[in-house]
Amino acid sequence: MKRPLSYITASWGVDPTENTEIATKYSRKVFDVGYNPICPILMLSTFIDDGIPQEHKDRQDIELDYLRRSNVLVVWGSRIDEAMKNDIAIAERYRIPATTLSGILTVKTPRSEKPYKITEESIPDFARNIGKKECFVHI
Repeated sequence: MKRPLSYITASWGVDPTENTEIATKYSRKVFDVGYNPICPILMLSTFIDDGIPQEHKDRQDIELDYLRRSNVLVVWGSRIDEAMKNDIAIAERYRIPATTLSGILTVKTPRSEKPYKITEESIPDFARNIGKKECFVHI
């Protein structure tokens, strides 16, 4: 069975070892619920040097390509940073649903024709932090 692709974003810290451990746990949880995880911090950190400007730009291009190919964006953590806001905005632009792990546990199908209304009471913390009161996503 083909699994849908799930792009994982979070507010990563400065410690690469800790980031790898956390990203590995997140990826495993997403995998366990039936998605193929795409976690750029795990995949790209091994060979891309962000200290080199061209490689940093290449990393951003690769991440955008991965996100555009994904079926769902999974947002982890309660703190939101600029990179996460950017991932959420890109997902919204390409009509890719953004959710949390509890969201993909509830919704097994990544996309459908019927829009699902998310209200203030039901939106995850990340959307509340952005300040959105109501939004629509296609799931």
